Amino acid sequence: MIKIKEGFKGERFASLPDDILQEYSHNPLIRNLYIRKIGFFPHVKYHYVQKEKGCDYGMLIYCTGGKGWYKIEEKTYEIKENQYIIIPPNVPYSFGADDSDPWTIYWIHFKGALTEQFIPKSHAPKNILPGDYSRLQDRLDLFEEIYNSFSMGYTLENMIYSSMCLYQFLASFLYLDQYRSINLPTHKEYLLLSARAVHYMQENIHQNLSLEQIASYFKYSTSHFCTLFQKETGVSPINYFIRLKMQKACQYLEMTNRKINEVAALLGFEEPAYFTKMFTKMIGITPSQYRKRESAVHQGEIK
Repeated sequence: MIKIKEGFKGERFASLPDDILQEYSHNPLIRNLYIRKIGFFPHVKYHYVQKEKGCDYGMLIYCTGGKGWYKIEEKTYEIKENQYIIIPPNVPYSFGADDSDPWTIYWIHFKGALTEQFIPKSHAPKNILPGDYSRLQDRLDLFEEIYNSFSMGYTLENMIYSSMCLYQFLASFLYLDQYRSINLPTHKEYLLLSARAVHYMQENIHQNLSLEQIASYFKYSTSHFCTLFQKETGVSPINYFIRLKMQKACQYLEMTNRKINEVAALLGFEEPAYFTKMFTKMIGITPSQYRKRESAVHQGEIK
């Protein structure tokens, strides 16, 4: 059986040399909790890691697509989409992607004097299910912020900042109710079905939701849900959802170096050609043209 630790198409990861980490670990703002390595692996078939003696760091794995497995203390767990695990230090373990439906994962190795405080008592995977106020995108945005700061971690200030953000990132998993309570509705506008539905769509922007799934979540028939949503917005639910996806696609094209087919997959489009067709229809130019245009605009601003 093929087994691969890293080197996957579309992967991103950043690390610092051990001597640099050792030097930073003496800083009072870093020593309690800091990053050793951080990364994102999309749809990584044959992914496999085994640590027969464990490691001297904790590891968070957040699965946002596909499936995988995790073995620790002679027990094997399945890890599915919208679940996470935190592997404790100094314990033998192994994990890998499912052969038929390989996972997409965000992951972080973390160390420091407070590492044990961020290790759950149970080894079983925990759910991070989407909902009206689940703040899934907020968490991924924070990951990107940490990743970008840590990637420039050869400066002390960037390392301190990434360490400070790591507290909030781990807390968003371990203190889920508190994390989500920040976005509980406080304004009357959230009482509108369309506002709640749009928020749900934004939380699931990377999923390929059907009209039936969205209507069912709000406990409406598809026809009744469509009537109410269109009455409040003037647009059909699926059309609105696609518009939100195209808006997010513009952000990815403008702010990241992801390839167009990667952006398409990230937003739930199985066929890049269909993504390009929908993008062109709604934005007026192709994804490649949009990226080229925005790149020229930013270069002009810099000059």
